[in-house]
Amino acid sequence: MSAAGRYGSPSTSTVFLALLTLVAAVLASSACAAPHTGERGAGSSGVPPTSSMAIPSSATVAAGLTESFAALSQSLKADVGLAIGPTGASGGAIIFGSWTAGPAWSTSKVPVVIAAMREQNLSTLSPAMRDAITASDNDAAERVWDSLGDPDMAARKVDAILREAGDPTVVQASRIRPEYTAFGQTIWSLIDQERFLAKAACDSRNASVLDMMTHIEASQRWGLGTIQGSAFKGGWGPSTAGKYLVRQFGIVRTPTGTFAVALAAEPITGSFDDGVAALNAIVQWVSSNLQQWPVGTC
Repeated sequence: MSAAGRYGSPSTSTVFLALLTLVAAVLASSACAAPHTGERGAGSSGVPPTSSMAIPSSATVAAGLTESFAALSQSLKADVGLAIGPTGASGGAIIFGSWTAGPAWSTSKVPVVIAAMREQNLSTLSPAMRDAITASDNDAAERVWDSLGDPDMAARKVDAILREAGDPTVVQASRIRPEYTAFGQTIWSLIDQERFLAKAACDSRNASVLDMMTHIEASQRWGLGTIQGSAFKGGWGPSTAGKYLVRQFGIVRTPTGTFAVALAAEPITGSFDDGVAALNAIVQWVSSNLQQWPVGTC
């Protein structure tokens, strides 16, 4: 028996309606299954959402620039590192280079000053706080540190400031190198520095400190200091072998938002000047890729 005989002979109208239904189903299925275009975003136009254009994903940026930074690093003859992330975020930083952590040196003066401002309930910096930031004056920074109590208490109070931003760094309380400050010998990683500053910059209680970081004296305006409008603080000092570590962290403005950045260099020569030159080169590279970085707002 034929198929028609088994199921009956359908009418012409029934066949036509069945065909229409089948065509509609195929079209609907094709529309739903249309593939997304990955980093370019969904949609037939292939144009990503506005937020994607303003804030590239960390994965996208890292994939595009890792080789470029590696080439730069080889030319510098230094062990270098860089961390960049959007202001206001607690994650999403991009890491470049092999250098990851070391003594904070004078970059630690930023959380020390913030802790002292909280302790004294100040909205503006005292002269000692100002000098500790703008001139990196060690004597002034020691007076600010001493105002927080004995060394253990002072360290705990600065720890508390770091924890507010999700930074797990433990501040050094004792002088492990007698000729230098205790807090300056805190081991502070680039990723934790970036994490701390990305959050601290969005706390209104820290506004006067961030503002003072835009007034660093001329002799220390290398590296991030070459970017107009940046708020930053540098730190530097020799290892027990006499070789210098030079580092900075700060906030950089772009037309679409701001990002936190931390960078460091230990030149093969051990020279402070070579460390500064390495940071200058890294910052020039950062500036040349300014529109690539993930940014945020407070």
